[in-house]
Amino acid sequence: MTPILELRGVRGGYGTIDVLHGVSLTVEPGQVHALLGPNGAGKTTTLSVCSGQIVPSAGQLILSGREVNGVSSDSLARAGVCLIPEGRGIFPNLTVTENLRMFTHSGVSMSEMQETAFAQFPRLKERRKQIAGTMSGGEQQMLAMARSLAANPALLLLDELSMGLAPLIVEELYERVAALASQGVSILVVEQFAQAVLGIADVASIMLHGRVTRTGPPQEIAEELTEAYLGGTSGSHA
Repeated sequence: MTPILELRGVRGGYGTIDVLHGVSLTVEPGQVHALLGPNGAGKTTTLSVCSGQIVPSAGQLILSGREVNGVSSDSLARAGVCLIPEGRGIFPNLTVTENLRMFTHSGVSMSEMQETAFAQFPRLKERRKQIAGTMSGGEQQMLAMARSLAANPALLLLDELSMGLAPLIVEELYERVAALASQGVSILVVEQFAQAVLGIADVASIMLHGRVTRTGPPQEIAEELTEAYLGGTSGSHA
């Protein structure tokens, strides 16, 4: 089958400064691909390239067999590429229902939006009248995911899903990620803390200094990772 996403020798970054130095990786249909590495490795920049926010300065970004270098993020979103950024990406001053309504511009009806969101995350139905910014971090992440899933994405890009959340909540969220993959959604997930995602990943890559240095089965990758390598406190990401 044709991969959903391919990066071939991608270089890119901010202004004239390249953060990525020849990144190559592939996401197959229905696959969870975990991209792991320390702060500053270039993980978030990679997602920005995949979602069309950064145009590669060299190399190819390929979506379902078609090169899409320079295609706008809006066009990629309409083609089924959905990014859930670090920091939730919700409207904190609006209620849960109002947040869901904001996403109906993608062509999904409000009834479809609510049906999908509440089926995936029943807790949001209980919180539907609550101001989103007053919910727990885990509930806010559920809302961000629910808004995105209602658009029926082909490729989901997740940036630091576990950031600032309790382990039990993280486990619950990644169970949802695994379920989505089993339904055919392809997922590229960036994580600093490998243990959060390796249990549900089909393949994992290690990124260091803007390069993918190793790709393999999650079990093998887990054996190569050390606390010193991926430990440390959360902070800004490249």
